[in-house]
Amino acid sequence: MLSCPTKFFKMKSLLFFAFVGVMLTSCSSDDHRQDNPNLLDVNVNFMVDTSFPQFNPLIHPNNPVYVSQYGNGGIILMNTGSGYVAWDNIDPNHTRDNNCTSMQIDFPHLKCSCEGNTYELFTGNFIEGENLEYTLYPYRVTDNGNGTLRITNN
Repeated sequence: MLSCPTKFFKMKSLLFFAFVGVMLTSCSSDDHRQDNPNLLDVNVNFMVDTSFPQFNPLIHPNNPVYVSQYGNGGIILMNTGSGYVAWDNIDPNHTRDNNCTSMQIDFPHLKCSCEGNTYELFTGNFIEGENLEYTLYPYRVTDNGNGTLRITNN
């Protein structure tokens, strides 16, 4: 016969392992966090040095910087004041079109000049447009602490 403290311990252990099991199954890699058929699967891995004049605005919050030749339509980098964000600068909600390859910065938004879809620069969420399913595609930004940032998607 089990005493009350033993039953309590077994119940507590069972709840703990159930909680851990749920947490482990709900965790997943964010490598494929947005399976967007409108975007090409491109490898992004580059460094930015904020001491260079073109990247110097990143030292201060709320100064987005466009970096061409990476991602699907270039990449927008921004210091939010609490960290850095990097977004692909192509509208994720319409199919790829060579006549409409990037969006325009209209701080604090990114706006597609073709369809008028508008996205929030701080969070990447869409805020205006029709049939919006996808948010801006994010890239990882690692602050190396010495004025350099690494932007990757892997």
